[in-house]
Amino acid sequence: MLILILFAFLAGIVTVLSPCILPVLPIVLSGSIGEGKRRPLGIVTGFVLSFTFFTLFLASLVGRLGISADSLRSFSVIVIVIFGASLLFPKLQILLEKLFSKLANLTPTNTGDGYGAGLVVGLSLGLLWTPCVGPILASVISLALTGSVTGTAFLITLAYSLGTALPMLGITYGGRQLLQRVPWLSQNLVKVQQGFGVLMVLTGLAITMNFDRQFQVWVLERFPGYGAGLTQLEEVDLVKHQLQRLNGSDDFELGRPLNEMQDEMMYPQAPELEGGTNWINSLPLRFDGLLEGKVVLIDFWTYSCINCIRTFPYVTEWYEKYKDQGFVIVGVHSPEFEFEKNTDNVITAMEDYNITYPVVQDNDFKIWRAYNNRYWPAHYLVDKEGRIRYTHFGEGKYTETENKIRELLGEERLSDTDDEATARRRQTPETYLGYGRAEAYTLENPIRRDVTADYSFSSSLPVDAVGLKGSWRVNKEHILAQGDQVSLSLNFLAEKVHLVMAPEQNAGYVRVLMNGEPLAEQYWTDDMDDQGRIYVTEPTKYDLVDLGNDYGRHTLEIIFDQGVSAYAFTFGS
Repeated sequence: MLILILFAFLAGIVTVLSPCILPVLPIVLSGSIGEGKRRPLGIVTGFVLSFTFFTLFLASLVGRLGISADSLRSFSVIVIVIFGASLLFPKLQILLEKLFSKLANLTPTNTGDGYGAGLVVGLSLGLLWTPCVGPILASVISLALTGSVTGTAFLITLAYSLGTALPMLGITYGGRQLLQRVPWLSQNLVKVQQGFGVLMVLTGLAITMNFDRQFQVWVLERFPGYGAGLTQLEEVDLVKHQLQRLNGSDDFELGRPLNEMQDEMMYPQAPELEGGTNWINSLPLRFDGLLEGKVVLIDFWTYSCINCIRTFPYVTEWYEKYKDQGFVIVGVHSPEFEFEKNTDNVITAMEDYNITYPVVQDNDFKIWRAYNNRYWPAHYLVDKEGRIRYTHFGEGKYTETENKIRELLGEERLSDTDDEATARRRQTPETYLGYGRAEAYTLENPIRRDVTADYSFSSSLPVDAVGLKGSWRVNKEHILAQGDQVSLSLNFLAEKVHLVMAPEQNAGYVRVLMNGEPLAEQYWTDDMDDQGRIYVTEPTKYDLVDLGNDYGRHTLEIIFDQGVSAYAFTFGS
């Protein structure tokens, strides 16, 4: 635990060099101006408290109270704009100072001296800031999403926040020193203050219009290597091992030989595959039963996940090549959406992807939690003694993984290839449409939950944003077309676009337009008929666009028949 806390603190410090800090830098710098000497301390204190709390509990807060993340974000933007306006208008600044003086009088200790105002700005900043996370913080966020917030997760998040706050504090106090030592600045403090006021107001407006995301995209597209190596300090083996055991046990039986204890510390025993709701292609399997003496690959997947789908040709090939040599693959299907819990849907997907090895449905996420897993796809390779000898999360490293399989089977290594040598091109992230995880809707589309409503938008969609037109019902996991010819639009950057859809009320067609024109036939997919339409007959992933070598940024408009629902966009190359 101490290792993770230390590295989380260091990761927080280097975050100040990443592109994610740039959009909120004016808010941080605002702590440099004003007469309150403790304003910078208030900003960083508020930031640490807010970021720690909302990182761990935002999902629970949204689920239990029905307060949308967008509403909290909008409130924080309003606070930032008001404080920016107070630097422009002295009367508003005086009014805010009186307000905080009264609030301070209600507390046992009157902090005063700008601390209270800074605290409010920092609280808002902690909710607005979306860091460029590395493996440590990503693991904590995944735990929070599955309701597994522990004391360790709290301390790790707090350490990350404190690490980030330290350079923030240096920036604000450094700015104060600069104001005092540069004659022109010290002689024009009013103009400097007004300038920061304008910057804070513009920053708030930019965040409201999602320009902060577009700015980061612009930076990364022009400087693709910027910030790329900042998370490398989290990639050391010691940290990886600690992350794997974040919710595990470090207890070992006393009196055992040291070499056995060292083996178990290095290669932990694989948890049993208990708690699954249904087994497909097999009776229930256990490491102390039918899997004993086998080399086993545990593959966590879900059938609408494009990242999982791209791994299937490799995984199924490994199974066919090595199944007669004591090699077994167990697919653990942990569903991302409610409809993926349906056994018939899983069986259909297995037939589509030629999956013939055993699969256990993990609808209650019991196996997922036993392995402390946080990823789709995720591979855990278990040796003949039932110990986890290798893990890999996400796509890629196919040759490396196969060589690990061959090593445990006593086979010679394959020659290394460069299948991971080429860096992946940037693309729009997975985009959810149900209000439970939606983050990409244009602000012209204020979402109404669990009711049928008419939507529209007129201006161009921001980068990676989504817009609705016509009559839709927005549910927690999906959106449902409530009228014919309603549309869903997306501004995207990718080579291939996929959309998880289902015939919620009845089967129906969808048609695809790109940049305002019917999709050119050269970009059609195998899911389309001879008229370029997709007939949605079952809940699964459908391929919308295949741009091939014409990778780039475009705007899609998908026109729906009534009764068809959509869950999430995914992207590929």
